[in-house]
Amino acid sequence: MHVSTRSLGTTLATLILGVATVLGLAHPAAAAGHHYVALGDSYSSGVGAGSYTSESGDCKRSTASYPQLWSNANAPASFKFVACSGATTTSVASTQLSALSSTTTLVSVTAGGNDIGFANVMQTCVLQSEATCVAAVNNAVSQMQNSLPGKLDSLYSAIRSRSPQARVVVLGYPRFYKLSGSCIAGLSETERSAINNAGDVLNGVIAKRAANAGFAWSSVVDEFTGHELCSGDAWLHSVTFPIGNSYHPKAVGQSGGYLPAFRSAV
Repeated sequence: MHVSTRSLGTTLATLILGVATVLGLAHPAAAAGHHYVALGDSYSSGVGAGSYTSESGDCKRSTASYPQLWSNANAPASFKFVACSGATTTSVASTQLSALSSTTTLVSVTAGGNDIGFANVMQTCVLQSEATCVAAVNNAVSQMQNSLPGKLDSLYSAIRSRSPQARVVVLGYPRFYKLSGSCIAGLSETERSAINNAGDVLNGVIAKRAANAGFAWSSVVDEFTGHELCSGDAWLHSVTFPIGNSYHPKAVGQSGGYLPAFRSAV
């Protein structure tokens, strides 16, 4: 039987590709084909991780952030990093979505924490009474349940409209405190518990809206378990100066927490 050189070459190429796929060797090539856009707030820009790029200004995009780390490791065909400190669902929609296009194949996004006044709640809890703190947390939870879902729906719809073929990965927020942990000062256990519970509600709301939009949801809670504040090995900043780093992941929180959570969902 005669086998042409072209047929033999095609057969060998197919066989090699099959072996590479089984061995997991084909994944970098697949990642290299991605046109990746990183959207979101300070948890995506990398506030708290240091090493901010000069071009990003007050957006504080860090070279130690999970989007940049993923891009470094996977060499996508293109990478647009537009996440910005302080971003809300509305500002992501109005100032960041121009980075998306019909050729975008991968999107990451964190948004929602600033919509419910996260920074103000934490400031209230640090500076004021336990009762005032708990009231502020409860007010934020009310916003999560009432106004935030519609804002998330609007943002997710706009992302899908601009990039109909993209895989969109929505990431959540860490649980801040290990209860009955090593902290001997600072917030009370009542305050820490209320903040943790609010974080769980926030993640639940975001996860549901992401699922309804057909997006992938990736929690970071598991990755940060054992590395919360009061754990003795925190991947999060407590109250710090500059104040903007407070309650944000350190560089190790980006590389050990957010990066694996994103990578698992790509």
